[in-house]
Amino acid sequence: MTEYVIRRLLLAIPTVLLVMFATFMLLRLVPGDLVELMMAENPYATEEDRARIERELGLDKPIPQQFAVYLGKVLRGDFGHSPWTGRSVASELQDRLPVTVEFGFMAILIGLIIALPVGILSAVRQDTLADYAARSFAILALSVPYFFTALLLIVFPSTWWGWSPPLTYKPWSAGPIDHLYYYFWPALLLGVGLAGSVMRMTRTMMLEVLRQDYIRTAWAKGLRERAIITRHALKNALIPVVTIVGLQVGTALGGTIILESIFNIPGVGRYFIGAIFQRDYPSVQGVVLVLAVIVVLVNIVVDLTYGWLDPRIRYG
Repeated sequence: MTEYVIRRLLLAIPTVLLVMFATFMLLRLVPGDLVELMMAENPYATEEDRARIERELGLDKPIPQQFAVYLGKVLRGDFGHSPWTGRSVASELQDRLPVTVEFGFMAILIGLIIALPVGILSAVRQDTLADYAARSFAILALSVPYFFTALLLIVFPSTWWGWSPPLTYKPWSAGPIDHLYYYFWPALLLGVGLAGSVMRMTRTMMLEVLRQDYIRTAWAKGLRERAIITRHALKNALIPVVTIVGLQVGTALGGTIILESIFNIPGVGRYFIGAIFQRDYPSVQGVVLVLAVIVVLVNIVVDLTYGWLDPRIRYG
């Protein structure tokens, strides 16, 4: 196990480096650069000011040298400073990352609470009204984008009933109930979107497992339906479901970027959107790097979960 984890971590290094390089290059290839925006802030700026800004930001060096300097700073734990605010990117991420992680965790948790029971019920009651309703819900959840339903949730209830979800951030110090209620509506919208694919995979795998010989043997021995479903069928059906959940971590992080802007959540996503519009190179690179590391680590954890779900799996 230890050897497997070490090997996976070593294999993850090229992936992270590739993400860093791709982000670094894309920021410098898109039209409009940071220097132009900073020059536009001062209508009286001269070419000497441009040269000074490029020198201060290190943009006067060749691209390979810029990347080498950036990589060296990251290896020392220095993500740079925002040229607009002067604040350290690491300190910004330290303040905002817990907000995004909590939001994403709540969304995935709500999605699992919805998807697993509904998917199991749909498989156990195949071709019944409950199955048709569950399958229709899954298709609807996959079809309707969460940012569209978020706008509907904000606009129509406030117009019709004078109510809207809270749009002012409530920290833990404001009370656990207010804090969780603030997260609930955006997490519910994102969780429902994530639940569709998990529910369909749960139903498919449960149907496959329920047709196995050992399940028929359990029925023949007179075991209760609940025991057959929970003890024998569910655990064997969860391996592909866990894979889907692991892949959805990246989807959840992408969803938080959009929903944080809509619901005024002070997380990494909102910070990331602002940094893109400002061409804030260090901030964008820092956010992408941290999110990439999170996705890689989650996928390693998912792989390790297989051995717990199925003891026959060995890591060699």
